[in-house]
Amino acid sequence: MDINAYRDEVKLKLTGNLIQLEINDSTLDSIINAAFREVQRYIDTTKIITIPYKTCINLKDYNVSSVSRVFRTESYINSDENGVTDPMYMSMWQMATGTGTLYNINDWTYNYAAWNTALQNRNTISTDLLFRFDKHTNNLYINCAFDKPTYITIEYVPRYNNVDEIVSDFWIDIIVNLSVALTKVTVGRIRSRFTQTNALYSQDGDTLLAEGNQELADIRERLTANNQLVYGID
Repeated sequence: MDINAYRDEVKLKLTGNLIQLEINDSTLDSIINAAFREVQRYIDTTKIITIPYKTCINLKDYNVSSVSRVFRTESYINSDENGVTDPMYMSMWQMATGTGTLYNINDWTYNYAAWNTALQNRNTISTDLLFRFDKHTNNLYINCAFDKPTYITIEYVPRYNNVDEIVSDFWIDIIVNLSVALTKVTVGRIRSRFTQTNALYSQDGDTLLAEGNQELADIRERLTANNQLVYGID
């Protein structure tokens, strides 16, 4: 949904396409962008990337707002010098080639079931890697003492540059509703700037201003109450 679609929806809700707003498209775009900036700190939609592992990774190219989780992409690496040889991998080849010329094959065979159970437990209780993200330098520092993977998977909250990048219907609706409320406040202040006397008709500036302020308060209260604190407000 691009800026033109936001502008058209705000105009439709305020005018019904029957009357003309006092503000031009440029001012309306500024209001929509103001709503977008306010909502952006609450957006918790994450992206996932898999990149080569390093203890310090610069994430400048990914436009990261905050990092939520870091995972090993591969637990065991047979080709990397820093990796750990998988006993299951070795025992499979040993049992397939026969027992006559192999040393301690019985030990590998007896440990087969135990290793299988341990691997299932590992998959169930696997924990994320410890990390620290420095927003000022966009450097991600990862603590991985052993079993270093070739690739690392990072789940992060991106920082959006404009409303065109928002794809979640939930956040699109929030931005539209907040834009409508801010526009009501702006137009309400314009219409109530002067008081008409002895006129057949009166402006609805005060009513529109009150509606806008109430809607703003409701939306902001909803965002604060439902904020995902695990991601933090940036």
